[in-house]
Amino acid sequence: RAGRWNVMNEKTPIIVFVGLSGTGKTTYLERLIPALKARGLRLAVLKHDTHGFDMDRPGKDTYRFREAGADAVTICSGTHLAIQETLPDEPSISEILSRLQPVDLALVEGYKKSAYPKIEIHRAALGRPLYCQERELLAVATDEALPVSVPHLPLDDPEPCAELLLQYVKKLREDA
Repeated sequence: RAGRWNVMNEKTPIIVFVGLSGTGKTTYLERLIPALKARGLRLAVLKHDTHGFDMDRPGKDTYRFREAGADAVTICSGTHLAIQETLPDEPSISEILSRLQPVDLALVEGYKKSAYPKIEIHRAALGRPLYCQERELLAVATDEALPVSVPHLPLDDPEPCAELLLQYVKKLREDA
């Protein structure tokens, strides 16, 4: 069991999902995750929140520990672990993911300015151009034809994206 807690391999593929607010990034990932799990992949998901958040609730033990001054509070049940830490600066994607148990693929929502390959979620109804430059994109999930040479994936069906990511992971393993 001790080996289960080795930190994530630095070569774990990281794919960042970006898009304007309202494009459906979370919904797309919510549908993509089961499709990737059905292909046997172990996944980590990291959600970037630029507004700040608090997972705790006043009155709960963990909240009380933080309010008392603890810099890190952990709660663990038989199958779930949560850690809340007060940090001096925002950590990088790789710093965050390095704390997790090993996975085959890390999916990140947000972090638009990161250097990792991206899949942009794009909706024609918003009437806006792509956020990313073509060179940053692995693919685009969209409901319209766009003037980019990367694969176009359907917004309403995660299966093509799951297959693309499975092949991406396999290729990286072969090249390693």
